[in-house]
Amino acid sequence: MKKTIFFYKLILIFIFFPVLMFSQNKESIAIIGIDTKGVMFDNISMENLLRLEVEKTNKYEVFDKYDVNNILKTNGFDPLDCFGKTKLLEVGNLLKVNKILTGNIDKFGEKIIFTLRMIDVKNQTIENTNVMEYLDLEREIQTMARISVNNMLGITNDALLVDLLINYEQMISSPKTTVKLNGPRMGASYIYGSASERLRAPESEGGFDMYPITSIFGFQYERQYLSSGEFQALVEFVPALSGLESGNFIPSLSLMNGFRFNKKGWEIGLGPIFRGIKYAKGYYDSNQIWIKTDSVIDSNYTLTRRIDRDGKLELSTGLIIAIGKTFKSGYLNIPMNIYFVPKKDNNTIGFIFGFNIAKRSIKRY
Repeated sequence: MKKTIFFYKLILIFIFFPVLMFSQNKESIAIIGIDTKGVMFDNISMENLLRLEVEKTNKYEVFDKYDVNNILKTNGFDPLDCFGKTKLLEVGNLLKVNKILTGNIDKFGEKIIFTLRMIDVKNQTIENTNVMEYLDLEREIQTMARISVNNMLGITNDALLVDLLINYEQMISSPKTTVKLNGPRMGASYIYGSASERLRAPESEGGFDMYPITSIFGFQYERQYLSSGEFQALVEFVPALSGLESGNFIPSLSLMNGFRFNKKGWEIGLGPIFRGIKYAKGYYDSNQIWIKTDSVIDSNYTLTRRIDRDGKLELSTGLIIAIGKTFKSGYLNIPMNIYFVPKKDNNTIGFIFGFNIAKRSIKRY
């Protein structure tokens, strides 16, 4: 029986002796000199919050706040006015602690900034500094305190929790990080296919008597919705007119989702294109002569629809795919693009270019 009791005592010694030795070897720390500005916690409340988070880590023997206040007041120190390295070192020697945790918690714009400093009292040095910029979410300020304390003490934080609270810097928007290419556009296009034959047909046959290559004049409007410095995503609106050199008036509107690489100037875009085209119904007789009509009595003939100068103006839709590059000379931007519009009865390929000058926007208040 005595041997059994001795054995249990030996086990308890082996279990609790390392724990006791560890607690005796823990360094002491005092949390003091915490300054707050613009947040809902005052200096004392933030000190208590940080003291709680340090105690949770079980890495230090945290000096009790009442002991700190009593010792400081007894020796003529105001606990609410202990800032600066020199005074904090005096306080640390007076309290006989190994470390002092101090810092600032400030609300700046849309950020809450935690700046914590660990002072080594014996070596009279600032051992570590940690600065964290959080989103302005004051209800989560205790979680922010925990993250900052863990960073100071080398404890790994939950990465997802950090991502939810951290304030990531937005890219600076300037002529060097964003390109705005609003401005006039001009160029030429070539249409080939059956529709092209109708456009080039003489007016006596219901054609437009156009040249194979037609001019384009328009204006580009764009709206940026994403920018990461070198990459820019935007929506482009390009109303244009073509066929003017042939005495025709063919309106079009292109709506493209564009992706631009600002540094090298390359750009790609695609989206719908809308054109106003005149169409007429009819059929080809046995001599291949076009007869314009809205209905066919003879079943040997098939009613079809074709481009016709004397037809009704209709909305024609298609897909436009464009690629280009912007050349720069100082603040002058010169975008050049080639584009392709595929369709069943015709395809269009074209070249268009323009220019604009990057202007500095001035906000008036």
